Amino acid sequence: MIIETASGRLRGTGTAFLGIPYASAARFEPPRPAPPWQDTREAAAPGPAAPQPASRLERVMGPQQLEQAEDCLSLNVWRPTVAGAAPLPVLVFLHGGGFSSGSGGFDWYSGATLAQRGDMVVVTVNYRLGALGYLHLPPVSAGNLGLLDQVAALRWVRENIAAFGGDPGAVTVAGQSAGALSILALLSAPASSGLFNRAILQSTPAGMPPQDPDRASELGRAYLKVLGLAPARAERLRELPVADLLKAQVELAHLTARPGDVAPPFQLVADGELVAADLVRAAGTGGADRAEILMGATRDEAAAFYDVGEMSERVTESVFVAPMLQLAGVLAERGNPAWLYSFDWHPAGSPYGACHCIELPFVFGDPAPWRQAPMLGGEMPAALVAEVQRAWIGFLHRGDPGWERWTASAHRFTA
Repeated sequence: MIIETASGRLRGTGTAFLGIPYASAARFEPPRPAPPWQDTREAAAPGPAAPQPASRLERVMGPQQLEQAEDCLSLNVWRPTVAGAAPLPVLVFLHGGGFSSGSGGFDWYSGATLAQRGDMVVVTVNYRLGALGYLHLPPVSAGNLGLLDQVAALRWVRENIAAFGGDPGAVTVAGQSAGALSILALLSAPASSGLFNRAILQSTPAGMPPQDPDRASELGRAYLKVLGLAPARAERLRELPVADLLKAQVELAHLTARPGDVAPPFQLVADGELVAADLVRAAGTGGADRAEILMGATRDEAAAFYDVGEMSERVTESVFVAPMLQLAGVLAERGNPAWLYSFDWHPAGSPYGACHCIELPFVFGDPAPWRQAPMLGGEMPAALVAEVQRAWIGFLHRGDPGWERWTASAHRFTA
């Protein structure tokens, strides 16, 4: 099938259109619209992942392999096999990975099953990661480039998704972990105005505040030191091989790591324009005013990073659960309806419990890419897949996942 977009024609494979450029960007520069192409572009394979080191989440999710390249700003679109005359609701998914790993092109996030079962259009997005996406070191890089990439992708969806049968006026943006924290930032960013009307926040590390610019610049200078560069030679960052940048990024992460601190050295920076200093208190004040929100956490979030025990429980509560409940209260004050859930299932005897990322296979619904995931232990109950997808689909179509919305009188979250 051939689809006509603003940049040119695309030839997909069945109902999938993969590796579509939505923007381009020079190193440390903001994204620009993707240049148009003349001939029909083949859209049969996902584009390269953003440059990244190995993920620390491999211990629970297993490994994923995909070509990497700086020219990585692409997205993937799935639509149902048969679509009616009416435009379909759209789900745009932003992957997690601590702002340092992941790709919307990984098999884990294939939208084929969800699009078919949910009668929707599913979009997954690549965005820049690590130092290449979040280094704050003026004048070389202003930071938050990965978040600007996400905004550019959402604008592409608004302008092009109708050609795939999607409704640009019915866009739900969903994200997990760093992807969810990005959405939380967009809930108060004027740049997100008109780009989505519902949001799904999965395992949002809202207890990990954005860096203030001074701290971010300090880390940028520490990064230069690891690379053996004096501050006066910071412009050399534009020329160094990607492998050198990634090696130094990993070393800096080790140097700055602290027990119980899940924040990476490169992440969101409170610039006062795109990212607020207090994302929880600012939610609902920007372009996503009155957006409906579905959000939740897994029971043992931090068991993906630490052994189950006191440290894991403390991090789960302080980084994920308590800030989420505070966010629900803030949203309620501002008229943003919110529905909360807790994902508690895990294989019997699993050392990871209901850890960070364990709900993802049930959202996307295809067991094949997850067969080697240690957190699942070879299990993925079909009944639970159906239950989770029913909730996500109901929220996308009707703003109703199937349970009562959160109220200030509720002491815990349920589903």
